[in-house]
Order: sequence, then structure tokens, then C-alpha cells
Amino acid sequence: MTPPWRTGLEAADPPRTPVLFVNPRSGGGAAARARVAECARERGIEVVELGGDQDLRGLVDQAVAGGADALGMAGGDGSLAVVAAAASAHELPFICVPAGTRNHFARDLGLDPGDPAGALRAFGDGVEGRIDLGEVNGRPFLNLVSLGVYGEAVRRSGYRDEKARTLLETAHAVLGPSGAVPELNLVDDLGARHAHPVIVLVSNNPYALERPLARGARPKLDGGRLGIIVIDAPPRHRRPPGRAWNARSLEVDAPSTVHAGVDGEAMELAPPLRFSIRPRALRVRVPRLDSA
Repeated sequence: MTPPWRTGLEAADPPRTPVLFVNPRSGGGAAARARVAECARERGIEVVELGGDQDLRGLVDQAVAGGADALGMAGGDGSLAVVAAAASAHELPFICVPAGTRNHFARDLGLDPGDPAGALRAFGDGVEGRIDLGEVNGRPFLNLVSLGVYGEAVRRSGYRDEKARTLLETAHAVLGPSGAVPELNLVDDLGARHAHPVIVLVSNNPYALERPLARGARPKLDGGRLGIIVIDAPPRHRRPPGRAWNARSLEVDAPSTVHAGVDGEAMELAPPLRFSIRPRALRVRVPRLDSA
């Protein structure tokens, strides 16, 4: 099924000096198995392979200063977000190469996570459109910011390898007799206050909750709205209350630094957390659907 946001994409001339960043460790070595770096070089694309201690933001800045006219990233969603933010800031097209573990963003673009090298076609026979970026305290995000139990879970060392188990262990620790739910406060679209919610998820465009396992979980990437899901701490003898809605902005307050997962990366954010949507802020280039 073609993602709805692809409607109206326009053909664009191939970039002349593109740069592709490759994280060979992401996704258990997905880029290396698919020979992404080698295939990119065969297409005349400059490739920067990341080492253990290299600063991705610094490398991207160097590429832009050196005249890159398109930026691509083969890696996980956290790395994708870094390169996409730079592309947005410099009005350059961004190319996503799915080489992470879950590849959430790539799936919503309609890309095949099983064929990372196939995404390189976007550098040549590609089409281009614009999508939104989410932002929290000035930091752009592609997919999702998670707070509460999720925000605590991503800080644990085993999260990347065993996400489900780590999340359950974190929930047990937080909600157990000796645990403490992170102190967060926000007001929903109906004016109800949520204090100490267990989970707060803020996404760049709403997820389709009725079909969470669908390949493209966000029907739109250019709808100009944040998706917000709040689940409160469960009182006894009844189901946990919560609410899902969408908005152009959201503020979350807290008495101290908030642990968050931003596109799957563990971060600490200073309150208040101010979320907003930047409509059509990112130029995205993807392969033509009928290209081979």
C-alpha cells in the first residue's frame, strides 16, 4: 500500500555532491550485510562510515561546509534524526536508508527494511516531497519522544537488545511498592490535568492506533499535528485511564530534569518541555516506486 503522503511527490534532479553517512554497527550490522557503503560508492556517492567515537553532528557539518547538496543516513532512527535536522536547517534533501533495528521512520516512508541498498535509488531516480518535523525544546525529532516508563527504560543498558523485556522490568520497578512514577504534569485537549502519568508519547504526526502493527503506522507525515498519548497510573479495581489526541503544541512540566527517549536515544531534558510541530520542514527524497 502506498503511504498517503507520497501523493503529489515531484521528480527532482539527482544531487551532484551527495554524502551518505553509514553506521556499520546499527541494526546488528544491517548496512554491512547489505553492502550499503560499497553500493553507494559504485553510484558515485561520497560515503562517511562512522567509527565508535566519532561525532556525527560534526561530520555532517563538515559535509555541508564542503558543499554537499544532499544528505543521507544508513542507520537507526536516532542517527537519522541527527542528519535530517541538519538537512532541514540547510534546506537540503534527506535520504533515509533503512539500516536500524526497527526502522520506524523508513517504514512510514514506505521503504523496504529488508532492502537497505535499494533505498540508494533515491540518490538517482528519486522523487521528492516535504514532511513535518517534531520539536522538543528546540531539538527536532522524526518519530517520537517517550516519557515516563519509556523514558526510564531507554536509559537501561539492555534496552537496545531486549526492548520488550527491559520495558517490562522498568514498569515493574516504577510501579512496584518501592517505585516512584516520574513526576510529570500536563493538560490534555479537554482541559483535564494529568499528574504522574506512567507513559507520555508525543509523535511527529499521530500514529494509527487501530492498526499499530501496520507497515506504515503513521497515515500522514505532513499533517501538521503532534500525536499525543497519555496513560495515567492505574488506580485499583479499574482500567488505567488515559487519552489520545493531536495538537500543534504541548507543554509538559516537571520539578526536575526529565528522562526521555528521543527517537530511541536516551536524553535528559530541562523542564518545561515544550513540544511543537514544524510543518513541511524537511525535504525528503525517496526512490520512485516503479524504479528498479
